[in-house]
Amino acid sequence: MSGHGTPIPMTSSQCGPLRGQADVPGDKSISHRALILGALSVGETVVTGLLEGEDVLDTAKAMRAFGAEVTRDDDGTWHVHGVGVGGFAEPDGVIDCGNSGTGVRLIMGSMATSPITATFTGDASLNKRPMARVTDPLALFGAQSVGRSGGRLPMTIVGAADPVPVRYTVPVPSAQVKSAVLLAGLNAPGQTVVIEKEATRDHTERMLAGFGAQITTEDTDEGRVITLTGRPELIPQTIIVPRDPSSAAFPVCAALIVPGSDVLVPNIGLNPTRAGLFYTLQDMGADLSFENLREEGGEPVADLRAKFSPDLHGIEVPPERAASMIDEYPVLSVVAAFAAGDTVMRGVKELRVKESDRIEAMASGLRLNGVEVEDGPDWWIVHGRGHGNVPGGATCVSHLDHRIAMSFMVMGMAANAPVSVDDGSPIATSFPIFEGLMAQLGAQIERRAQ
Repeated sequence: MSGHGTPIPMTSSQCGPLRGQADVPGDKSISHRALILGALSVGETVVTGLLEGEDVLDTAKAMRAFGAEVTRDDDGTWHVHGVGVGGFAEPDGVIDCGNSGTGVRLIMGSMATSPITATFTGDASLNKRPMARVTDPLALFGAQSVGRSGGRLPMTIVGAADPVPVRYTVPVPSAQVKSAVLLAGLNAPGQTVVIEKEATRDHTERMLAGFGAQITTEDTDEGRVITLTGRPELIPQTIIVPRDPSSAAFPVCAALIVPGSDVLVPNIGLNPTRAGLFYTLQDMGADLSFENLREEGGEPVADLRAKFSPDLHGIEVPPERAASMIDEYPVLSVVAAFAAGDTVMRGVKELRVKESDRIEAMASGLRLNGVEVEDGPDWWIVHGRGHGNVPGGATCVSHLDHRIAMSFMVMGMAANAPVSVDDGSPIATSFPIFEGLMAQLGAQIERRAQ
């Protein structure tokens, strides 16, 4: 049962060439941060290209609950009238973050150093996910948290009345944890320092600097050291959200495995902390090129052109690339099934605690569809069958996970028999136009009667 309503079973069938332009939605990571930092600024932030999926809309509702004025024009332009750093009001009701781990963790960080109390919940999937990885460092600032066993939602955060700055080494690569600590550091006096042993996506650092915060990043023997000076007056911005590389992954990967395909995906953010999938696909022999490279809003952007690639081959994905493509491993595993030889993915234990255990979910579904998979605590290997040799024909469990559902829909476009998922409704959380966009390119995805 989906946390967003009635389950929507879906089936994807082998199709003709995928052709045309895929205008994917705005970047989800940047959309969340634009709303939150806009709410923490003094004045009006204007955002265009915002992803209007359920996850981001839940963050917009949360910012309203904390006292910011958040409105949308008919043309899709968003306006955020912020309350300033430390200006959040105590919300009247429970903050429901739906399916979004990013949303809830960043919002917790943004309110944890203000003297207010807020209770957070989410859908069935989010309420199973661990929050201690965020609440533990927030406790160092002086915040208190009470939740269900295992540090799970619903959870109440009591913000610190007299916060202190912290120096925190992130134990596992996580942009969400790093960002929560930096957002909490905004309303703490002095300097808050976050140390990453492995670099993760740096949208928060880039955007904080854009909003006028004093923030520095230095690569040292300890790792990447990020230093934020607390209690700035953030300056409202005009933000153009680039299109989401994680959403672009689906039409790109589909084009690579469907014969005759040629798909252009314009205006994709190519932040080096996010673009690992595309370089990995090129390493596997994908006909994937970057056109019109440019910079927009401090982020590198390009148009991606993906063409059918019949000679894909398995590789060992460099473990150090994991943080830059952690959300893309599910759909990469589908491409790996159509490649010749083994694709080895290591250093990916973070996949075990996403919206679902993504290694288990993908491994189980791939096996049901005739693909051999080995997996361990932080690794998995897909034994590729090569183009034209993936049987398909099974129904997979999506586990309320949008990326699992979309990955198996991509698989069905090139497998020898249709591939189904028990519930595609979570797709709306990040890519609400997925079905229509893929249909315009030539895909055959159908909603099935229950």
